[in-house]
Amino acid sequence: MRWLVGWSSATTGPAAARERRSVLPVGAQLLWGDPDPLWAVGDWRPDEVRVVQADPETRLAVFGVCGATDDQLRVGLFAARGGALRHLTAWPGSYTAVVQVGRRLTVTGDLAGARPVFHTPWEGGTAYATAALPLADLIEAGLDVGHLAALLACPDSPEALGAGTPYEGVRRVPPGHALVLRGGAGDITSYEPAASLAVGAPQLAPEQAVDGVREALVEAVRVRLAGPRHAPDPDGRDGLDPGPVPGMGPAERRAARGGPVPGVGADLSGGSASGTLALLAAGLPGPPGSLNGQGERLLAVTFNDRATKGGRSAREAELERARSIADNPRLRHVVVAAGEEALPYADLGRGPLTDEPGPSLTSAARHRRRLLAGSADHLVGHGARQVLDAHPARLADLLMDRRRRHLLRPVTALAKADGGSAQSALVPFTVYRAARRLARTPYGAGIADAARRLLERRFADEPVTGGAVDASLAALTWCRPGPAARWLTGEALAEVSVRLADAATRTPGAGHPGERRARAALARHAADHRVFEQAAEVRNQRLHAPFLDNQVVLACRALPDTLRVQPGARAAVLRSVLSGAGVRDLPPGWGATSHATHAAAVRAGLRGALDDLLHLFDAPLLADAGLVEARVVRQALRSAA
Repeated sequence: MRWLVGWSSATTGPAAARERRSVLPVGAQLLWGDPDPLWAVGDWRPDEVRVVQADPETRLAVFGVCGATDDQLRVGLFAARGGALRHLTAWPGSYTAVVQVGRRLTVTGDLAGARPVFHTPWEGGTAYATAALPLADLIEAGLDVGHLAALLACPDSPEALGAGTPYEGVRRVPPGHALVLRGGAGDITSYEPAASLAVGAPQLAPEQAVDGVREALVEAVRVRLAGPRHAPDPDGRDGLDPGPVPGMGPAERRAARGGPVPGVGADLSGGSASGTLALLAAGLPGPPGSLNGQGERLLAVTFNDRATKGGRSAREAELERARSIADNPRLRHVVVAAGEEALPYADLGRGPLTDEPGPSLTSAARHRRRLLAGSADHLVGHGARQVLDAHPARLADLLMDRRRRHLLRPVTALAKADGGSAQSALVPFTVYRAARRLARTPYGAGIADAARRLLERRFADEPVTGGAVDASLAALTWCRPGPAARWLTGEALAEVSVRLADAATRTPGAGHPGERRARAALARHAADHRVFEQAAEVRNQRLHAPFLDNQVVLACRALPDTLRVQPGARAAVLRSVLSGAGVRDLPPGWGATSHATHAAAVRAGLRGALDDLLHLFDAPLLADAGLVEARVVRQALRSAA
């Protein structure tokens, strides 16, 4: 685990410096000292921490993967000195930038939220870090039960979550914002371009927008390939290969030792997102593989779940597509097979401590098996669905922009999604009516309605047709309760309702509902990706999610809504990205979704781990805190299994 930590002090002088020296991060690398020091903590690589300096009181530190040259960093530093923060966020890659200009400190987060920034009052000033746990430990914070209730009741609603964390007193900087500190006092400012209220920005043509996505995605992959190659430390616990072991090949022996392959690799699940990254990385000039020009083929890793009985045909089709893509001569394919021991909910209590809870904790052990067979720098397709797909609420955006005819194809596809039925003919009218109701509902009224639904324990409308149609209808709201809201106590629901009611009166309601809901879904996914990185971390390995990079997120936001809402839009965009990069021979069925295989694995894992889960809720801490009804949760687990 890696993070940066520092603080801005309200007082200076020898006495204050001596007092602060008594609190130092363990195992930290000091980048600059008092009165506003900054440290890099953890196993940072040398190329992941870069510092440029204009004078003793003007400097910039960049943490992570950043494609800017030293000259570009200096230009960004001079721009930030004048207050222009967007220059610090416009470089390709995934990173955190910290600027010091005199006593003014600026720490930038990213647009998605995968590289968060946290802060808390401390010693008359403000401490900040890119991990919440160190700050909670610094101030000895207790759990924020209200935030945990909001996380369960409305996980995709920033109005309920606010800027809080699971720890009292520790706050999160929202995506697209920066933390500015002056003499210990903190301020949150946005660096995203503000839309003009007088003249709306013209939308790009679909072809031009897709070209922008291709350029951003290719550059994001190129930045990862251009970095130095890294290998596990031979003197560490991932020592040299001890030699042949009966029944085990080199890959199995390395996985048993817990070390990744030197070089760059990628997931290859047969899906469109991971397949696009693998093919782009394999097709770009330069050696994608190991050190010293050896093994220049890109390592592509596919996970084969042998324990899941349901969704077998879809899983076999995914595996066949992955094998077909791996026929590329610049790809070296590795299939990681696992049985019941790798199902979701296995080994729940054995993972590392993470910043916050998240859905990825249930499958971290499963994914770690795949990552152990991966490379030191491993590309994953996380975030592609959130940045490319259209949230169902965008149908209301089309109505607000008077683009009714573009609703025809998506609502027709919804009518066909769950198969033919007597009610299929009513689906287009039902969806259109829900989208029109959302388009005509003011933001404050929509949030206040969600608050009332929580108090009245009305968590979902009655089913209309089931499946994709119900999911889309439920998403056509400004705010909706999550599936775990049914488990919460009345007191917890009342507290979340108060949060929503307060947000309805004080939060500005600018923007379309679809755009707001899409950004909230991306922020929640990015936060869970951060939890995934911590829970499935492999020593000496870095996970890269190019779809969550600032430049890729901006390029995807430029896609017009009329293109997003079309059926199969994500696969079509990624197909165009590959075609522009020279990759045109894709296997049949490329772009198919993986919902069936994932759902089958979750069901199988839940049935297998039911006894352990029920034991977990015999005396749950959440029930002791007054958040959930343990009896209701146990009943839901038995029913689901």
